[in-house]
Amino acid sequence: MLLSTPWRLWRSAISTLKSLSRPAPVRHLSIPTDAVCDADTIFALSSGHGRCGVAVVRVSGPASSMVLRNMTGLTQTLPPPRTALLRRITDPHTKELLDRGLVLWFPGPHSFTGEDSAEFHVHGGPAVITAVLQGLGSLKGVRPAEAGEFTRRAFHAGKLGLTEVEGLGDLIHAETEAQRRQALRQMDGELGHLYQDWSSRLKRCLAHVEAFIDFSEDELIEDGVLNQVDSSVHRLQTEIERHLGDERRGERLRNGVQVVIAGATNAGKSSLLNTLCQRPAAIVSPIPGTTRDVVEASLDIGGFPVLLSDTAGLRDGLDSVEREGVRRARQRVEQADLTLVVVDSTQLPTEPKQAPTFLQGYLSIVLPQPSGGNPEEGREATSDRVLLVLNKSDLVPEAQKERTERELRESLGLPPACFLSCHTTTGLGDFLAVLQSRVKTLCGNPLSGAPSLTQARHRAHLQQSVQALSQYHQYRNHDLALAAEGVRLALTHIGRITGRVGAEEILDIVFRDFCIGK
Repeated sequence: MLLSTPWRLWRSAISTLKSLSRPAPVRHLSIPTDAVCDADTIFALSSGHGRCGVAVVRVSGPASSMVLRNMTGLTQTLPPPRTALLRRITDPHTKELLDRGLVLWFPGPHSFTGEDSAEFHVHGGPAVITAVLQGLGSLKGVRPAEAGEFTRRAFHAGKLGLTEVEGLGDLIHAETEAQRRQALRQMDGELGHLYQDWSSRLKRCLAHVEAFIDFSEDELIEDGVLNQVDSSVHRLQTEIERHLGDERRGERLRNGVQVVIAGATNAGKSSLLNTLCQRPAAIVSPIPGTTRDVVEASLDIGGFPVLLSDTAGLRDGLDSVEREGVRRARQRVEQADLTLVVVDSTQLPTEPKQAPTFLQGYLSIVLPQPSGGNPEEGREATSDRVLLVLNKSDLVPEAQKERTERELRESLGLPPACFLSCHTTTGLGDFLAVLQSRVKTLCGNPLSGAPSLTQARHRAHLQQSVQALSQYHQYRNHDLALAAEGVRLALTHIGRITGRVGAEEILDIVFRDFCIGK
């Protein structure tokens, strides 16, 4: 940026630009007096409840060294930092032996929470754990931790950013390999670094706009500075929109792919659910309309999480209960990421050339019609989000099945079709391979490309950031102050994602899902 004399104004402009463009100090949220007090020393079982070989009890806060001495009989010297020491663990008042276990000392700030911390590794029986927790609770100034309080203190100490905290929470709850990979990548800070980069660039844009407002009349700012801001804001808006346009892959991987089994009555939908779950999750009966409500099961398919839903058979209901089941089935199909349309293979035309037409009509009954009534758009969506499962293939002559498969492969506008017998499991391997490939496409590879957007909270703030940047372009040539306010709003929304700017309620939402000892 080009500046000219006089010296006093030049120095003033430089000072203003530096103060605006340098990273703002972290404005972490102040905790109200009736909330958690960081002066307290807290404790909790961190290894989870239930019988186990070893249980870990964590302590954090200014009195941690006192706790360690009182529970282990140490007098002056504490254990070397981060070194396990075998000690007798006793009641702090009666000195009764509670257990023999390992103790570790983590002096702050080199601990998870940034505070003085200690850990007791004891035997995992319920009686031992209860006795140790009761002994800790009897010490003055020591109290049980609230849910997520250890991680909350780590956040306030600057040990973790808010996106890293959310990644840690996702890692704790990860049930599949792909979820673990995505959570680790977020906890490693990649998503936070992306948002921090956007935040830094927005700060610079805001600094230049406000400097132009303050100093342009004195001819201290060159004319091209606003053109640079225009380009930067446009690039930022494009990057954020591209990040938002990920088809919710990260959120889908975090929450599970919604896969719905749908079709006519007695097509074998519940049999397919039981085959995939490898257990009798749903009642199977030759009586049409047996399934009335939605039956759900969680599966791990190729390392990706799937929430599988069996639904009522689609027909004109004979009573109010079945009609409600059909309504719920259609609702689930509309919300599904992937629909498995189950067809009774014995109902296919005996002439294979007629099979594509038959299946097109079947799909039009099962699937919702695309908005706008564009058939090309509907066929494209069908291919992406639907698999045809031609069940009871063991009851179809082999020659007819082969000719039908050939016709379906050559037919345009139909989703992939798999012949399968839930009774004999013939064709199950091929079907699972196709299903796994489709689920993987819906979730994406969590290790490749830019880090995925994983939280609905992030999406909402990023969408508002895009709207705020549109405000900049809208007012750029009419009211520069309002244009600058658009950049400021965008910066605020990015800050709410990372935890640099925001309200206490944001933290409540993030931390409330943590377990007590984390």
